[in-house]
Amino acid sequence: MSFRTDLARLRSAQAARLQRLKASDVTSSPRPAPGSATPAAGPPWAGPGFAEFVGIVALMMAVTAMSIDNLLPAFPLIQQRFAVQDANSLQLLVYVYMIGFGLAQIVYGPVSDALGRRKVLLVSLAIYAAGCGLAMVAPSFEWLLASRVIQGIGAAGGRVLSTAIVRDRFSGREMASVMSLIMMVFLIVPMLGPAIGATMLLLGSWIYVFVSMLALGGILALWFAARMPETLHPEFRRPLSVSATMQALGTVLRTRVAIGYATALGLMTGCIMGYVGSAQQVFDTGLYHLGSLFPVAFGLVAGSMGAATLVNSRIVRRLGMRSLSHAGVTAFTAVGLVQVGIGLHYQGQPPIALFLAVLALNQFLISFVMPNFNALALQPLGAIAGTASSFLGFYTTMLGAFCGWLIGRAFDGTVMPVTIGYAGLGALALAVVAWTERGRLYRAGISG
Repeated sequence: MSFRTDLARLRSAQAARLQRLKASDVTSSPRPAPGSATPAAGPPWAGPGFAEFVGIVALMMAVTAMSIDNLLPAFPLIQQRFAVQDANSLQLLVYVYMIGFGLAQIVYGPVSDALGRRKVLLVSLAIYAAGCGLAMVAPSFEWLLASRVIQGIGAAGGRVLSTAIVRDRFSGREMASVMSLIMMVFLIVPMLGPAIGATMLLLGSWIYVFVSMLALGGILALWFAARMPETLHPEFRRPLSVSATMQALGTVLRTRVAIGYATALGLMTGCIMGYVGSAQQVFDTGLYHLGSLFPVAFGLVAGSMGAATLVNSRIVRRLGMRSLSHAGVTAFTAVGLVQVGIGLHYQGQPPIALFLAVLALNQFLISFVMPNFNALALQPLGAIAGTASSFLGFYTTMLGAFCGWLIGRAFDGTVMPVTIGYAGLGALALAVVAWTERGRLYRAGISG
């Protein structure tokens, strides 16, 4: 089936849906309840209710965050176990995971567009479990790094398919609202991740951290298999072929909105990755020496992101994705410049309370940006949602991992690499958005 045929069928289905909506208005049919979202074109939904749907999809994304955040407290023990000389090298446990995570995304989308979402996700979780098992028996640091790559390859399925499943069911501002709710649940994990990791360490070994990851993956596999039906409509399945995949890739690359917002999202992801990669050194071993309070500090910052995504989900339908995300990235950049000023004033070592307050404010602002950028990038690509999510996920992850690696490797015992990274990447993201919108910022579009 060609891309043009897929697109024609999608447009036909959307037109039929609009006619049904108009007819329902004429006959005074009941409207959706407040807070519900209108599904995209497809068969009647026979899966879990809205809250459970959000929970399952959020857990699909949470596996990714858990696999990063709960390992951070184990860095000192891993350094001791494998005699790692350079503490900055421990950040590779984050970045090689993200490399596997990014590269694998380019596969999951086209495969899921051909075979469906369910089968592909369950296979990806099996790969993730294999990575966890290999990490538990790692005889060397290099083996552990290779295991992390495999973990990332498996976790990538949840990242790609969570977005594709949401796009299968929702579109426009409603998709942004749903993604914000999912992101809110997803961001609870960073609050709990280091604490869970620290708890696992109390059992006597860093190996138990990987046991907790394996348990989370198992819970997701059982829940998804039992409750989530196939969301890809048979009409929208695409052939698994090089020509079809390249045709879809060409469509993504030619879509200015998609590639522009994906680039901006990748730059903002770089801020997050730079912070996460440096967090253990900033808060514990390299600067503030918080020790057992490290999970508390990390959780407070993550909590601000969770609160912001809840607010975003409530107001994005009224204000629109563009207006809200443009204001968010502008404010983020401004606060980033303030961070740099504070860092310079205190020679790179500001009081911990001040640093946490400003950092939490910027994490709050970034949560008005990332889910909306993600929805805006995918909005014009509904006919190839899985493949588009795959390519854009690969691109944003690799760009974010590279930018985060640059920030993390620059750690010098101060907060300056993180603060400069936030301000610089925020400014670049704002410039890219201005290019994407041809200079017309802060205006709501037809669908966003």
